[in-house]
Amino acid sequence: MGALRTASLAGDLFAPPVLQLVEDAQGGARYWTSVVDPDTARRWFDALVEGADWHSLRRPMYDRVVDVPRLLASYAIDELPPHLPLAAIHEVVRRHVPAPFTSIGMNLYRDGNDSVAMHGDKLHLLGEGHPVAVFSLGAPRRMLIRAKRNHADRVAVDLVPGSLLAMSHAMQTTHEHGIPKVREAGPRISVVFRARGR
Repeated sequence: MGALRTASLAGDLFAPPVLQLVEDAQGGARYWTSVVDPDTARRWFDALVEGADWHSLRRPMYDRVVDVPRLLASYAIDELPPHLPLAAIHEVVRRHVPAPFTSIGMNLYRDGNDSVAMHGDKLHLLGEGHPVAVFSLGAPRRMLIRAKRNHADRVAVDLVPGSLLAMSHAMQTTHEHGIPKVREAGPRISVVFRARGR
């Protein structure tokens, strides 16, 4: 059985500008620990908590309907509300991941009970070859990434405020990712950029 690898750049003055978590021909999973300064990250977090159109969702699971364990909001790139910092976040993300993103989906993890199960993004909703980019704000949370064929091949990365994670299109078929529940955690927002398929 393989050991869980933990990836972290926080506090390392000699860390590379990007950490490669998963390798594949389309770039795999890459992690930038800080693409904006802490003050900007805090301002953007506060603005999104207060101003985004958050809603809860229920979905079927097995023989019952359950609450999705986080709040959700979504926006089209060409219809971003001017009172939210999403256009500025989009500009920062595109500097590192220059994909033709068309939509933003946001998740508000209110505490350690909010989570997202292990999954791969649905390929029919993604433009061929385009990555998914996850920009993090608020409290740090740990993401797990594991190979679908060998669950022992896995890595954990602490997504800190102002960080950016890019996952390739190809990786959605070979790996799963998720945010597990934890005993204690402060509020966190993930701002997820996708290029939707036609």
